[in-house]
Amino acid sequence: MAKINPTIFRQYDIRGVVPEELNRNTAYLIGKAFGTYLKRRNEDVCLVGHDNRASSLDLMDAVIDGLLSTGTNVLNVGLLTTPMFYYSRILYSVNPGLMITASHNPPQYNGFKVCFGPATLYGDDLQDICRMIENDDFMDAPRGDISYSYPIFGYADMLKEKIKLERKLKVAVDCGNGTTSIIGPQVLELWGCNVIPIYSESDPNFPNHFPDPVKEENLKALRDVVLKTGADLGIGFDGDGDRIGVVDDKGNIIWGDTMMSLFWREILPKYPGIDCIVEVKCSEALVDEIKRLGGKPFFYKTGHSLIKAKMRELDSPFTGEMSGHMFFADEYYGFDDALYSAGRLLRIISKSGKKLSELLSDVPSYVSTPEIRAESDDKEKFTIVENAKRYFIEKGCSVVDVDGVRAYIYDGWCLARASNTGPEVILRAEAKTEEGLEKILDELRKAVPLKF
Repeated sequence: MAKINPTIFRQYDIRGVVPEELNRNTAYLIGKAFGTYLKRRNEDVCLVGHDNRASSLDLMDAVIDGLLSTGTNVLNVGLLTTPMFYYSRILYSVNPGLMITASHNPPQYNGFKVCFGPATLYGDDLQDICRMIENDDFMDAPRGDISYSYPIFGYADMLKEKIKLERKLKVAVDCGNGTTSIIGPQVLELWGCNVIPIYSESDPNFPNHFPDPVKEENLKALRDVVLKTGADLGIGFDGDGDRIGVVDDKGNIIWGDTMMSLFWREILPKYPGIDCIVEVKCSEALVDEIKRLGGKPFFYKTGHSLIKAKMRELDSPFTGEMSGHMFFADEYYGFDDALYSAGRLLRIISKSGKKLSELLSDVPSYVSTPEIRAESDDKEKFTIVENAKRYFIEKGCSVVDVDGVRAYIYDGWCLARASNTGPEVILRAEAKTEEGLEKILDELRKAVPLKF
């Protein structure tokens, strides 16, 4: 029986530490299992691409070897962002794919996003790949063939066609030395922007700061450049290009839920009265704004695969996550693409003739924490969250338990949920006042016995 650590098969991707959990051997087995999975579904070709992490190229070579061993043909699309990879499936009319990336996780991690059908495999479907490896359930066939293509120009042309700006904007762009460095500033220039690039050379050592725009410290350089140069805004990208971070013209960080209020103002008038997905981490201000615009908000789980599946179920035109994943089916393909999200934001600003800070001036600003990632254990984290849920129910709080527990308490709410991508418990709290937030955080610390 093949040996593999089953915990690397997470809720909506494969993720592990290199080389202890994920190495050439595990990558080969993943390729062999997914190739078998595809052949049994009469699929003959698999796309394979990788981000700019130091371990990605080695893992790609091994996973391709595994795919080829099953008779599956491989189209190697090379170094690219995750959204470029998703678009490659459309551009080349190839359904299955393996993207080697660990997104926002620290440099010692890597992983795979597994594409099949309308989006990515998750949950039980992803566990099927793990079970195939554990049971040595592989097909052997005459070796498949490999071919090569590179979608960067087709992707850039598509974005240039979809986004038209009505005035020139001055934009600071921080790629954090991640994979978006290979294309991000250039696309904004195609849109006619005056681009001020920051840390926009691809470097897997991430020497300046880690490319994770959810963390405030990673936006400091972007904020400083915006204020120093008088830029209209600053845009930051995560390591594989599917999440966006934004700083407005005054240097304020614009979190994902606030951005969504702006996007819904553009989108909801075209789809009056629809059900609107709100990720559980998002501000109550977003819920209020959707109601004001005539939409019907409801809370749903965190996770790109889960949200995209729910969007397809509802035929929803848009939703997003506080972490900066934005999913546009309105005028786009429904997958999370930070560059396209940047284009939609720039288009709104350019049409309005206003500053971003002015456009957001009437969005309620409650007192809140950013997303907090409290270190835990991959098994213990679920027990911790379940105990927190019990704590708040026993206190008589109204709770939303679609994903962890969102408890309404005092003049706001707090959240505890188990991360699907790492050994962490995700926390957040919001209140109408600073005093209220401190009271809520005191309760959250009692409910969640972790350091945060």
